[in-house]
Amino acid sequence: MRARKPYPEYRPSGVEWLGGIPAHWEIRRLKHVSRASFSSVDKHTVEGEQPVRLCNYIDVYYHDYITSELDFMAATATPEEIRRFTIKDGDVLVTKDSEEWDDIAVPAFVAEQLEGVLCGYHLAKVRAISDCMDGRYLFRAFSARGINDQFRVEATGITRYGLSKYGLDNALFLVPPLTEQRAIAAFLDRETARIDGLIGKKERQIELLQEKRAALISHAVIKGLDPNAKMKDSGVEWLGRIPAHWEVAPLYARYIVQLGKMLDAKRITGEHLLPYLRNIDVQWNVVNAENLDEMDFHPDERNRYTLKEGDLLICEGGEVGRTAIWRGELPVCGFQKAIHRVRPRTDRDLPRYFYYVMRAAAWSGIFIAHGNPNTIAHLTAEKLRVYRFAFPPRIEQDAIAEYLNQEASRIDALAAKVRESIATLREYRTALISAAVTGKIDVRGEAA
Repeated sequence: MRARKPYPEYRPSGVEWLGGIPAHWEIRRLKHVSRASFSSVDKHTVEGEQPVRLCNYIDVYYHDYITSELDFMAATATPEEIRRFTIKDGDVLVTKDSEEWDDIAVPAFVAEQLEGVLCGYHLAKVRAISDCMDGRYLFRAFSARGINDQFRVEATGITRYGLSKYGLDNALFLVPPLTEQRAIAAFLDRETARIDGLIGKKERQIELLQEKRAALISHAVIKGLDPNAKMKDSGVEWLGRIPAHWEVAPLYARYIVQLGKMLDAKRITGEHLLPYLRNIDVQWNVVNAENLDEMDFHPDERNRYTLKEGDLLICEGGEVGRTAIWRGELPVCGFQKAIHRVRPRTDRDLPRYFYYVMRAAAWSGIFIAHGNPNTIAHLTAEKLRVYRFAFPPRIEQDAIAEYLNQEASRIDALAAKVRESIATLREYRTALISAAVTGKIDVRGEAA
């Protein structure tokens, strides 16, 4: 950014957060350079209304450009709604409601003419007045720091935030001459495309690292670490051939599986309260032990429904089979019915090894019936107990777990560095847009 030149002359803007602006630029309220309207078209289909396609909140939130490649929702609208909210090439759509205040006024640009597509509910359609504002420049300006912050400050709410029409219309925007607006937009189109290309390559690097991680784990828990080991058919389809001296057994033969306690709010007396884990508290290799809800665990139930260090926690629903290890984060903690507590019967089995087995099993899809994630919603205790897995001798379990701990940590460290570089690129992208549309850098000679 330092290499880019500023404008030759600036003047005070009179607006604290803007500071100095190029001497020939103007400051205008949005209502003086565009026409904004809040959509009332929801996703419901109403008999007697005309069929339309709807550009929804997620279409705008997750895409910079609205094009025919998006899968628009089918809906209906009245003739008046069609007249008011049909979008056209050059419009800017922004989010006007959100559960998070910093998701207010996220913009997307309508990059082509779309037939029969309307701006949907929770969105505002902003159409630039063509003799003073370029739509593509306006789209970039909505993303700039300072300009976008106005909408976050104006949004009101507690659990859900909303932007008023007044707050949108009266926001301040910088208005260079039209030819300059187009030059800035062209420059930012080119530069953001270059940055987005770099981000895409780095995201692919993370995908490849995760694929490598998965392959390492699967190979280690199915084939072992000795490439010269004699192999045998496991008799289990997803395992295939395994080292000949490994044992294949149903889970119940090696581990005790206990489903958690059912939550019944009506029966909570407050006499035997303990914090408990829910499904959402158990992620891969991570357990949330902060701000947990509580319910009663009678003293007679505590052995059955509380955790010991080293217990495996396996999700019964949601992302079926998702697993973490309880490391004693709390002195006493229970677990809800959406979680299985899996505890080795003897010291011949290592929970950390079996954690990696569960990762390999989940990646292979064995908990998904016929490869369709919609055909099985739960991994019941009965089903989990009878799944068959390969169990090497304890000394090999220790070696495999140690090897995978080191390799997984190494790969995770590499992925973390790539994520840091992605964050830096995104920060630079935002800074570049902000500098260009607020006149901190002069890009008129770089648009070509």
